[in-house]
Amino acid sequence: MSSTELPSALAAPVTPKVSAVKVAEGERLRSVGLPGITLTVRSRPAAREGLPPALYVHGLGGSSQNWSALMPLLDGLVESEALDLPGFGDSPPPDDGDYSVTGHARAVIRYLDAAGHGPVHLFGNSLGGAVTTRVAAVRPDLVRTLTLVSPALPEIRAQRTAWPTALLALPGVARLFTRLTRDWTAEQRVRGVTALCYGDPGMVTPEGFRNAVEEMERRLALPYFWDAMARSSRGIVNAYTLGGQHGLWRQAERVLAPTLLVYGGRDQLVAYRMAQRAARAFRDSRLLTLPDAGHVAMMEYPQTVATAFRELLAETGQLGDSDDTEGPVGPTGVGAAASTVAADEAGATGTGS
Repeated sequence: MSSTELPSALAAPVTPKVSAVKVAEGERLRSVGLPGITLTVRSRPAAREGLPPALYVHGLGGSSQNWSALMPLLDGLVESEALDLPGFGDSPPPDDGDYSVTGHARAVIRYLDAAGHGPVHLFGNSLGGAVTTRVAAVRPDLVRTLTLVSPALPEIRAQRTAWPTALLALPGVARLFTRLTRDWTAEQRVRGVTALCYGDPGMVTPEGFRNAVEEMERRLALPYFWDAMARSSRGIVNAYTLGGQHGLWRQAERVLAPTLLVYGGRDQLVAYRMAQRAARAFRDSRLLTLPDAGHVAMMEYPQTVATAFRELLAETGQLGDSDDTEGPVGPTGVGAAASTVAADEAGATGTGS
């Protein structure tokens, strides 16, 4: 990704003294050193031996914690690991300062190659959706299935609510925003992020809100926080402008893995209307639409997403690897969502965009 801003933070090897990253019950954190990057990996112990591996990739400004609600619901189906992308969560910046979609995809590929797990069930949200789409397209040998929650794929007409995030890509905007918001408390910032990302911010529990505030305070203490945000935002914008074989929609068409697409009707960052285009682009796709969800359905409706993933495994003949005959229980699954999609096409429900 090209960059004209914040060169002083390009290689920020300093690890500041900040509070510890939260680890939910049953989770473990470890640091993995790879050429040019160091990644923090959040994992859960396998329910039994022989379960296929799954890898989760978060979105812009997120971390591996974004998957903590979903991962335990899949304990009997997969062995779960979630990455902190370089510069996010507890992972330090990449040595080369490359926060492009390709750079992030390269980090995922390096980890998968080094781990030697074989093909994984790959999950991605938002930026992570673009990253994992690229991984699945260029390295099909690494991917069993692909689950995309509100993937950041190019939109010609983006929603107005998504413009501020895109503006972070412009030189100087991150620095200006930092100055303008210097007096904002961590609570104010979390309320803003929650209002932007959740279909119903009231779903966030008091404990979840307190944890998010603590995590925001921790991140704001990192000297590279805004640099990682700005460069990754620019990486998304740059990826949107690529054409030909490197274009994300063209790469979506190349994905061979069975794909589960999850879109929220109240998503303010990825337009609900893009669900149908995605369903056409991915050759072996299943579409789950959640009219009341926002941008992070795996955090808002983890049971529903877990059920849909289990159905994906059943439909593709991959459920036999699991002893979990009942599976997670949710209000709807992929099959149930088909009626929602049909209603959307008939104009019976709004798109929320």
